[in-house]
Amino acid sequence: MDWHDGYDHYAMSEDLDIASWDWYVGMGNHDYQTSGAAHDLVRGYKRRNFWLMETQPGNVNWKPLNNVLNKGETRTMAWHAVGHGADAVLYWQWRSPLNGQEQYHGTLLDTSGQPRLFYSEAQQLAKDFSSTSDLIAGTKVVADVALLNCFDSRWSIHWQPHHKDFDYIRHFLDYYRPLAAQNICLDVISADEPLDGYKLVIAPTLLVLNDRRVAHLKAFVKKGGQLVLTLRSGMKDEYNALLPTRQPGALAELSGIEVEEYYALMTPVPVISDDWKGTSRIWAERLRIHDVEGTQVLAKYGECNGWLDGRPAITRHNYGKGTVTFIGAYLDEISQKSLLQRITREASIQPVMQTPAGVEACRRIDAAGGEIVILINFNRTEQHIYLPWPAYEHLKNEAFGNELTLAPYDVVVLTHLS
Repeated sequence: MDWHDGYDHYAMSEDLDIASWDWYVGMGNHDYQTSGAAHDLVRGYKRRNFWLMETQPGNVNWKPLNNVLNKGETRTMAWHAVGHGADAVLYWQWRSPLNGQEQYHGTLLDTSGQPRLFYSEAQQLAKDFSSTSDLIAGTKVVADVALLNCFDSRWSIHWQPHHKDFDYIRHFLDYYRPLAAQNICLDVISADEPLDGYKLVIAPTLLVLNDRRVAHLKAFVKKGGQLVLTLRSGMKDEYNALLPTRQPGALAELSGIEVEEYYALMTPVPVISDDWKGTSRIWAERLRIHDVEGTQVLAKYGECNGWLDGRPAITRHNYGKGTVTFIGAYLDEISQKSLLQRITREASIQPVMQTPAGVEACRRIDAAGGEIVILINFNRTEQHIYLPWPAYEHLKNEAFGNELTLAPYDVVVLTHLS
């Protein structure tokens, strides 16, 4: 189930044919950026398309408040899963049970066997999938950007967070969400995987190092890749022992810096860049540059606790044909967004499509390299979209020039109009 960490899912998945998961919103409404990360996580277990084995038809029964999702919301969720690599979407459950723990759980049929109101939405999805199955069959998500997930690092931080608010997943999502908001295709893969084919790799809090991880990161950057390392990187070995060297350990040569000291913060401290002024919350690291000629300071700390004042907070180091950005600050949301926009721009990362807030553009690629773009409006209001190319829409069988309008909770499936 999404971020469950009771075991190493990468090791468990090695002998499986396919990865799958159960996805429930629970209470409230769908947050597509958070769920997108979970879909990409599961797709990364096998580095191939996955199945959504369970999802809710309207509501659950095990939250403090078990609201029904808005009309049309579940359809957008299904297409959202497909846009992130799902090849199957299954609902739990078919008919309301007369007894048992899930009597009030959402279903397609009620206790009498008659269709519930959600049934019509499921019918629409069936029509959607039937009309596009040949188009989507055999396609996959292709990404230029990878975020590295490391169960060793997550477990180590969970056992010794050093700050009550330091959460591995929250920190990971702080990097995922701004990229997803730009409609950038993302892979979430194991920190032990080779990195060939990516332009940009982000390793949030890679606290635990082993020889394989270090070798892959060095090879990636040396060939021209852009790498982002963040705070608490390179502190421990694979046995959870602190390294006998300063952080970031074996990544020091790669990053061009070392961490002189780290600080769990009671209050935010100022961080200043040429492009923005922000803060670091929860955590801050004082960086010392040991390769002066090859390292650029992107941001410094402002006046705060005396130890951090004026010291480098974010650096960029040239290594081989690539670069390594080391982010020693736990940035506020606006600063994080600005920094990641700069990093993706300099790495020549292109979004699937520019869209208004709350409209997601997903992309799947066929064997010939042709792209299928799925636009999903998660808003309760109509949204106007400008298209970068003339398109054919496969759900309503319409052609569009350079613009279209999406109704609330609407979906379109586009290909280039030849």
